[in-house]
Amino acid sequence: MKSYYADLHIHIGRTEKGQAVKISAANNLTFFNIAHEAAVRKGMEIIGIIDCQSPSVQDDIMTYLDRGEMEELAGGGIQYRDTAIMLGSEIEVREPGMGPAHLLAYMPNLSVMQEFTTWMKGYIKNVELSSQRIYVSARVLQDEVIGRGGILIPAHIFTPHKSVYGSATGRMENLLELDGIAAVELGLSADSEMAGLISELDRFSFVTNSDAHSLAKIGREYNEMQLAAPTFEELVKALNRQDGRGITANYGLNPRLGKYHRTYCSVCESILDDRAETVERCADCGSAKIVRGVMDRILALADREQAYLPPYRPPYHFQIPLEFIPGLGPKKLDQLLQRFGTEMNVLHRTTLEELQREIGEEIASYLVKAREGSLQLEVGGGGRYGKVNKNRS
Repeated sequence: MKSYYADLHIHIGRTEKGQAVKISAANNLTFFNIAHEAAVRKGMEIIGIIDCQSPSVQDDIMTYLDRGEMEELAGGGIQYRDTAIMLGSEIEVREPGMGPAHLLAYMPNLSVMQEFTTWMKGYIKNVELSSQRIYVSARVLQDEVIGRGGILIPAHIFTPHKSVYGSATGRMENLLELDGIAAVELGLSADSEMAGLISELDRFSFVTNSDAHSLAKIGREYNEMQLAAPTFEELVKALNRQDGRGITANYGLNPRLGKYHRTYCSVCESILDDRAETVERCADCGSAKIVRGVMDRILALADREQAYLPPYRPPYHFQIPLEFIPGLGPKKLDQLLQRFGTEMNVLHRTTLEELQREIGEEIASYLVKAREGSLQLEVGGGGRYGKVNKNRS
C-alpha cells in the first residue's frame, strides 16, 4: 500500500486543434497540458480529466497512446510519467420540478468512454462540449454509467448553481439511487464538518477536487488515498473503503475562501454577516435578490445541530493554495519549484528553514501558517473568492 495525491475534477478548455470543449476554461487546458502540469509541476499522482466524452478529446488521447507517450493501465486509467489519469465526464441533469445538477461519471478506459459517448449522442445536443444537459432522468444516466463499469459522483453538491443540494433538491435520494453513488464531491465552499450536519451523507466517502478551469488551479483541492496502485480499480475500492484502501485525508480550501460560502446581495454586492443564520433579505439594503451561500443552504437542510463525523471519515485539512499566499507571485513560485520539484513537495515536504533560505522569512512564514491553519481569512461569497488577510496573519 502507498499514499497517492489525487485531484479528480479538471476540465479541458480546448483540444489540440483548438476546438472548444469547456467554454469557460483556459485555452491551454488540453489533455496533454493537464497531464504534464499535474506530473511535472503539481506532483499530483492521480488526476481525473473531465470532458473525455468529447470525440475530439478522444482523438487527442488516441494520438498520445499511439505515439507511446501515454499508455493504458491494466487496472484502468492512463499513465503519463508518474501520473495516472482517470477519464471522466461532467453531465447536467434536470428532473421535472427541480433545478439543474451536475454529475461526474468516470469510466475505466478509453473504449468504454467511447461507448458511453455513442450512447449519450442520442440524448445530448452537443456531446463535444462540457457539462451539457442530458435528456434522460438522473437514474437512467446512473444505470448507464454503472452498467458500463463506471462510477458516478455528484459534483460540488452544495454550490448554488447546478448542484444536487444547491439547486436541485433537499434530498439526494429524490434524484439518485443512493446505492449507486460512489462518493460525493464537497465543492470549494464546504468541508466535512459542514456536510456532517446532513445525515443522508453519512454513508458516502467525501472527495475534495479542484474543478480546475486553468492549469494554475489544478490541485487547489485534492485527496490523499491509500492504494495498492494508481488505477481505476484501486480508486473504486478506495471510494468504497474496501480491502484496506481508502481516502486518508481531504485537503481543501477553508470554506471561508470559497466564492459561494456565504449569501451575497446582488444589488449592493455585500456579503452577509457570516455569523448570521439563514437569511432572506440583505441587512444593508433590504433587497431580496440574494445568492444563497453554501453555509446558509446547509443550515437550511441540516437535520442535526452538531456535525457527525463517522469513524471512517478522514481528517479534513484546510489547504491554502499557493496562489493565495501573499507575495508568492509566478517568479517566486517558479523559484520554489526549481528548488523543490513540485507543489506537493513545497506544501508537504519542505521545512521552514528550507523555505526561508529560498524565498525569505515573510513568505516562508505564510506558507508554514497555511499548513498550521493559522492564517486569518476574509470570507468569500457571491462568486468572489475570499482572501488571506495580511494585516491579521
